[in-house]
Amino acid sequence: MSVLLTWLPGLIAGGVTGMLSAFGLGGGTLLLLWLTLFAGVGQQTAQAINLVYFLPVSAGAIPAHARNGYLEKSGVLWAAGAGVVTAAAAAWLATRLETGLLRTLFGVYLLAMGGLELAGGPRGGKKADKG
Repeated sequence: MSVLLTWLPGLIAGGVTGMLSAFGLGGGTLLLLWLTLFAGVGQQTAQAINLVYFLPVSAGAIPAHARNGYLEKSGVLWAAGAGVVTAAAAAWLATRLETGLLRTLFGVYLLAMGGLELAGGPRGGKKADKG
């Protein structure tokens, strides 16, 4: 099989989940499912990849959010720095936790987020002050 055909499904999955993530539509969760169910990646490695994957995807979303007025410019550097440190630390931790515990924690997280979405009703983003 050619190299292109070997890498193509992963490239497509990464591209689609990256776009969904940039729009805040759960692409990271879909990437995690792709990695574990279809690509044969272990749970710990998949969650570490997912946490590191967040960094370029979120950086790519910044221009669109800025253009639409959803950024408070005074907090961007602080939030970006905290995001980088937290993603790196969580990726490291994910590779050291027992797989069963990691799966349980992720399942609880998904259930909690689903419950919040169902209970939350309609939401709307608040545009940042221009000042």
